[in-house]
Amino acid sequence: MHQRTTIRLAASATAVIAAAVSLTACTPGDDGAAKTSSPAPVSATPSHTGPATASPTPTAPSATRSSGSGTSTVTGAPVSPASVTSAGTTSACAVSAVKATAQQAANRPDGTGTGAAIIEFTNVSGHRCVLRGHPSVAGAGNGSPEHNKPLKVTPTGTASAVPLAPGGKAWVKLTFVQVQGEADGYCVSGAKPAVYPTLVVGLPGSGAHQVALSDGEFAECDNTVTATAVLAAKPA
Repeated sequence: MHQRTTIRLAASATAVIAAAVSLTACTPGDDGAAKTSSPAPVSATPSHTGPATASPTPTAPSATRSSGSGTSTVTGAPVSPASVTSAGTTSACAVSAVKATAQQAANRPDGTGTGAAIIEFTNVSGHRCVLRGHPSVAGAGNGSPEHNKPLKVTPTGTASAVPLAPGGKAWVKLTFVQVQGEADGYCVSGAKPAVYPTLVVGLPGSGAHQVALSDGEFAECDNTVTATAVLAAKPA
């Protein structure tokens, strides 16, 4: 009787062990696996969810650059010292910054009048500035430049900015219709010659300047003049 009881207990233990093995052998994804699986180890190194992205190169905002032929816009140019220049930052010479003088030109049309004159502009200020453009010209008396006779100007040559350091010089050449003959002379056109003690010469952005010849008066015909733009080199 005792032997039969022992056999039954052994059989019951075997059945319990088999049931336990059956539970631990459940396929992944069922309730058994979820209850018996161990949590994943925590890594000390943070994981990346995507590829590393390089920092973008800083870019300059849209900028406008000027050139001799027009205006161009450069957008998103890389920022660097080489892209920053001082071109175009110098302002026009103020009227008070310029002293103007006049003299007869060595190279002038044949005749007995003035023929041609060189107007010299000197920067008398303490800072750098720019002269540019073709001049306006008017004949005037010594004491009344506001009561003047505008001359018709025919511009010649290409106008460009001429920068002047303190003490720097620039020039304009004026060529008149020449007076012919002796004494009071005459004009080929039949008009009467005009004589002006001074001229009022204006430059764009730099005011008007009254000038007189050091060796006479301005004698010309037809109240017309051909004028160069401001020049960096003294003309003949």
